[in-house]
Amino acid sequence: MTRADIVATARRWVGTPYAHQASLIRVGCDCLGLVRGVWRDVIGEEPEAAPAYTPDWAEALGEETLLDAAHRHFRCVALSEFREGDILLFRFREHLPAKHLGVATSRTHMIHAHAGACVAEVAIGAHWRKKLVAAFAFPGVPD
Repeated sequence: MTRADIVATARRWVGTPYAHQASLIRVGCDCLGLVRGVWRDVIGEEPEAAPAYTPDWAEALGEETLLDAAHRHFRCVALSEFREGDILLFRFREHLPAKHLGVATSRTHMIHAHAGACVAEVAIGAHWRKKLVAAFAFPGVPD
């Protein structure tokens, strides 16, 4: 598995419609479903089942569920050093848990899924950079 493999796999998901809790390429996914699908394609079986969650799960629980899971299954990367193929984690509000994921395709772009749109490759502009809280590499990906 290489970083190029991860990016190529994530790009195959572009155009997949948004569907909460889903993880089926060209059928539907949310941001977690996108990362789960990329994991299945580049690594194999998912390391744990995703629990059922509501769209407001982070606000309701107040726990760093997504960040904790990322620490369990990925290798933490310094924010200043993330690269293509790394997973990016975002916090929409400073006082709330992180609840959004994307796959970096370069230092300036990512692929992500969000409500109301299909999976897309977008610039990591100022809006996203100020919300970025963590970056992770897939296990076994060479540096």
